[in-house]
Amino acid sequence: MELEQLKARYERLALLHHVSQVIHSSLDPLEALDLIVSEAVRVTHASSGSVVLLNPTTRKLEIAASSGLPIGSDRFELRLGEGITGWVAQHGVAARVNDVSKDPRYIPLRTPAQSELAVPFEINGELAGVVNVDSDQADAFSADDESLLQELASEAATAIHRTWLHEQLRLKARMFESLIKVGQTINSTLNLSDVLSAITREASTLVNAKLCSLLLVDESGEWLELRACSGGGPEYMNKPRLSMGESLLGIVVRRMKPVQVDDVRRSNRYQHREIARHEGLVSLLGVPLLFRGKAIGTLSVYSGRRHSFSNEEIRALSLLADLSGIAIENARLYERIVDVEEALRRTEKLSAIGLLAAEVAHEIRNPLTVIKMLFHSLNLEFPGGDPRAKDVQIMAAKIDHLNKIVERILRFARGAEPQLAPVDLNDLINDLSLLLRHKLHQQGVALERQLDHKLPNVRADAAQIGQVFLNLALNAMEAMSAGGTLTIVSRAVRLPLGSASPQCALIQFRDTGHGMSREQCDRVFTSLLGTTKQKGTGLGLAIVAKIIEAHQGKIRVRSRQGNGTTFTIVLPLGSAVEG
Repeated sequence: MELEQLKARYERLALLHHVSQVIHSSLDPLEALDLIVSEAVRVTHASSGSVVLLNPTTRKLEIAASSGLPIGSDRFELRLGEGITGWVAQHGVAARVNDVSKDPRYIPLRTPAQSELAVPFEINGELAGVVNVDSDQADAFSADDESLLQELASEAATAIHRTWLHEQLRLKARMFESLIKVGQTINSTLNLSDVLSAITREASTLVNAKLCSLLLVDESGEWLELRACSGGGPEYMNKPRLSMGESLLGIVVRRMKPVQVDDVRRSNRYQHREIARHEGLVSLLGVPLLFRGKAIGTLSVYSGRRHSFSNEEIRALSLLADLSGIAIENARLYERIVDVEEALRRTEKLSAIGLLAAEVAHEIRNPLTVIKMLFHSLNLEFPGGDPRAKDVQIMAAKIDHLNKIVERILRFARGAEPQLAPVDLNDLINDLSLLLRHKLHQQGVALERQLDHKLPNVRADAAQIGQVFLNLALNAMEAMSAGGTLTIVSRAVRLPLGSASPQCALIQFRDTGHGMSREQCDRVFTSLLGTTKQKGTGLGLAIVAKIIEAHQGKIRVRSRQGNGTTFTIVLPLGSAVEG
């Protein structure tokens, strides 16, 4: 008798050892749960089995893995105390029911079942779930089966805890990897579409999602528009925009808090349930995209099966969303900068055309005046019947007409005179560095600013002086196509040196480019009509000189071929330009 007991004990220990090896053979949580179920069914000779986990968010019991249960049973839920399984979870003790038809607690999930055995298991002293088996035969489970299942549940708890820890570490590793990739994307591209695509791609990888979508609030603030998607089919990509006031994701934006939905296919709050069914979308986690305390959109991930997103997953996706909000605004800012730069370029061309027209008018007016004087001095008078008398009248009228056109052009040009107001030149230089920072980075040009922070304001037209600085900076960058250094200096000086004359502001633009010859330096500020520049409008530096002259300032250039170029601007301070 004792020998048989020892033999039975040995077989039981060997069985548990084998089961333990099987269960601990996987670090994947879902695979480990499937192994636990299959081994529980095998060692108890059951007909079906399941591992039920307690959802910490909903406090409901959910089937995480099963064997032999009907299709769709993974959607089955129990409250604590509901059914035999819920009773075991609530009281923390095992239940062995020999005839389920006589037990009022029993809730049928599989019709032929006649007996059931359920044991609880804990992780870190807290109830985690229940291992449950049932049989098509009555009185199918013995006290030894109960004891064996309890030991199996204990092994299962250890395995589940280990796999959860591994999953958390894996998630954290994926999170840091995704954050690094998004950070690299921010630095490598400023195209908004590329940034949005990278965000959804990395978010899908981060939480192993079936689909990830990114929606942004439109300009009206009333709609959420799909701007990027990873894993979505044509039907999802073409779904209508969402109302901020009526949609589930609108709640995410308005409350600026994550929202989790267990099954969007059955949620009345989810607007496109039919699309979700066709796309195979089940659980949803939506987090807000924030920038400077304001929600600008949502980042949403969907699972392909029922899934309760953990606190780690929510935290990871929220961190990614925070970084993404910065990336999106940076990309938007860059697009605006590009638009502003293009607008400045157009303004420069218009200014050039205006100055060119003024110079043309000025050059025409002198010979036109001479023509008019000589015409009247000829005293061309013909008899009334002579056809030449009519010709003389027409010529006089056309000369007057040309003179009026020239006057109108000159009056228009005088309207572009600077509108003087106090201007901080250092602010203009700092704005310029912000405007050109991406262009500088792309061309490999380093920007050094040596600014006198005590430099007084000058009275100037900020827009025109800003145009001067932009033109000089762009010319410097054009001269450094292979990279280099652009140095911008500002300081207060007295000119001539040592004199008691009013102070002036000196601004220098120094580049390390290919430089210019003496002949080029002599012609650099020449007439708009005399330029020989092949690239660009050829009008920029002539405009610069005109603007500085209109501000009663001076500009000079110093350059040597191969040794870079320095442009120096001197502007009077205070009220010197008012007279």
